[in-house]
Amino acid sequence: MKHGKGEDALLLDARTMLGAGRDAEEVFTELAVRTGDWGACALAVCLALGVPHTDAEARIREVHPLFEEFAAGEEDFAALLLACGQVFIVDRVLDDRGERIRDLLWVAAGARWGYPGSLLGWFRGGELTKLFLFFAKTEFRGRRGSPTDFWAAMVTAGELLAGEDGPDQEEVTVELERCRAQAAALRTGSQMPR
Repeated sequence: MKHGKGEDALLLDARTMLGAGRDAEEVFTELAVRTGDWGACALAVCLALGVPHTDAEARIREVHPLFEEFAAGEEDFAALLLACGQVFIVDRVLDDRGERIRDLLWVAAGARWGYPGSLLGWFRGGELTKLFLFFAKTEFRGRRGSPTDFWAAMVTAGELLAGEDGPDQEEVTVELERCRAQAAALRTGSQMPR
């Protein structure tokens, strides 16, 4: 994609709006209504979020044909499509400890018999605490999944997360204890209270 003065202005506007607390879909919608150049607006939002330029261009090329399915006035639907397609996700590079936690949460997801597709953005974005807290509320019913593998992975991930300081630290500690109790109940064959 060509880079010019108009793209610089879009990027500056996108950074300003994101910096003011607006989400990526809102920023895209406002810019797209104003300019009508949905590809350039999506690229500006990606770059403003911190997506590397070549990756951002590849994402926009991939979804660009879908823009033809929409007309002026449907920018908010296009924004939703971009969000669902995870165009605005910034892939987070984690340190070894973070990678270990993410790997454990992948194990838990597989043992849980999958996860909602909307959580893929959390995996890619390194939202490890959010994932842990979401999965910690899992209840197994029927014969799907592997509760033993799930709770073992969750206990280890929770122990690694419990060593971090953060706003969710108390909740992580509470849910870690719940995970430990679930794992222990499986080992002893007892039933956990709900």
